[in-house]
Amino acid sequence: MTKPVPDPPLSTKTSTTFGSCNGSHDPLFAVRAGVSSEDALIHTSTLLKSAYQTNVHACERVDAEVRGLLWATEQSLEMSIALVDSLLDEVEARSATAALLRRSLQAGQAAVE
Repeated sequence: MTKPVPDPPLSTKTSTTFGSCNGSHDPLFAVRAGVSSEDALIHTSTLLKSAYQTNVHACERVDAEVRGLLWATEQSLEMSIALVDSLLDEVEARSATAALLRRSLQAGQAAVE
């Protein structure tokens, strides 16, 4: 059964701080409350892809022993990117379905009036 009204989009509920340099000072940055899950996933995907590219360049510049560690990091980044992009695809698909449902409901209401 399709719900007539889709669930509201998910968003962050609390602020999460980061950037305290191992506790030597108060955090410099924060993920703010109210960020939509789709926006958060888009930024996460971009950040992971940047980290992946940085890691690829680092692999080209280090000795074999360190390269092995970087390849392990590369594998973890690839898995993280795949997971985030899959979640983002799902969010986008649900958004498209919700928009289609809204248009159908609006068309049905217009026909009744």
